[in-house]
Amino acid sequence: MSSGVAARRDAKKLVRSPSGLRMVPEHRAFGSPFGLEEPQWVPDKECPRCMQCDAKFDFITRKHHCRRCGKCFCDRCCSQKVPLRRMCFVDPVRQCAECALVSHREAEFYDKQLKVLLSGATFLVTFGNSEKSETVVCRLSNNQRCLILDGDNRHEIEVAHISTVQILTEGFTPGEKDTYTHTSLLGIQPTLEAGSARATGMFLQYTVPGVEGVTQLRLMAGEDANASRRQAAAWLAAMHKVPWVSGGGWTCELRKTCLSQKMCHLAGVP
Repeated sequence: MSSGVAARRDAKKLVRSPSGLRMVPEHRAFGSPFGLEEPQWVPDKECPRCMQCDAKFDFITRKHHCRRCGKCFCDRCCSQKVPLRRMCFVDPVRQCAECALVSHREAEFYDKQLKVLLSGATFLVTFGNSEKSETVVCRLSNNQRCLILDGDNRHEIEVAHISTVQILTEGFTPGEKDTYTHTSLLGIQPTLEAGSARATGMFLQYTVPGVEGVTQLRLMAGEDANASRRQAAAWLAAMHKVPWVSGGGWTCELRKTCLSQKMCHLAGVP
């Protein structure tokens, strides 16, 4: 990829909306797939009362719109100003209690896990049903739109085209379920720490524009260097906490691996 194209992908501009200042991609097509569109505000004439506590709005009880859901609330029910990274706001914005809780959870991803994904980690990758694997550094692109695999060849996978992610793990405690389904940041999320599970690899299914059917690959952490393996495990744990992708999202699972099996068979889809 030329430096000019890369620069256009990463270019940003400052815009002002009714909700506040936003630093957005200069070209909409290069926006992060983790992003959220600003909601349409509920018209003032349609909300004479707070949509949480039912307090009547008047000269004393003023109405406020939550910047995340667009609903009307009184000051008591919509007093928190919380960072809203997925809408690219420069400063914290007013949100209702329910939305603020979700935004706080997402802030952890942007403050911690996103940095790990951007830094990348080393894996052994196998494409499709091939028996041949190669060493690559897998990382998330700066604009968060692609997974980049740098090895003997360079591969880019559009995040928005990923349909399934299976995080392969080992070390579940007896009695725990083998498979956890990742839904959305709006719900309760399982974590890789549950039962002292350790991430060992990842199975991806995705589509490629112009290619019929689903493409798949397996990423496995290496068995040698401890530092490299720890970095790979941290990268996989961060991948597990990626926010729900706008436009449909993906299915993300934790799947227990069997140490007695060969690594090349761990990611088979049942």
